[in-house]
Amino acid sequence: MEQKSQVSAIGRRKEAVARVFLQPGTGKTLVNGKELVDYLGREVLVMQVREPLEVTDSLGKYDITATVSGGGVAGQAGALKLGIARALTKVDDRLHGVLRTKGFLTRDPRMKERKKYGLAGRRKRFQFSKR
Repeated sequence: MEQKSQVSAIGRRKEAVARVFLQPGTGKTLVNGKELVDYLGREVLVMQVREPLEVTDSLGKYDITATVSGGGVAGQAGALKLGIARALTKVDDRLHGVLRTKGFLTRDPRMKERKKYGLAGRRKRFQFSKR
């Protein structure tokens, strides 16, 4: 497969949207202009984002630049993970099977449930008063 100079992909999770740009490089990851560890803060989320790269043995092969908006830190990490996995399949379609079996190409459909009328929240009721 021929190497493309830059590949882009979009990842989504909850309310977060991540635009990921992958180019051959040394393994630097920038999210909204900051280093990945500085942006996410928690080591667990950093490990989650790097999972697709570790599974495909491409941890030091690509420089990743991403812009993330919406949602919280955990949702943004999930969006980054999906975006990186999708970008890797665009670079080399042989990685698709590995990423698919690990579940990295599946968009997590869980969203926040909307508030219902007549209720205090999505499911919580107002306090019942007999009199």
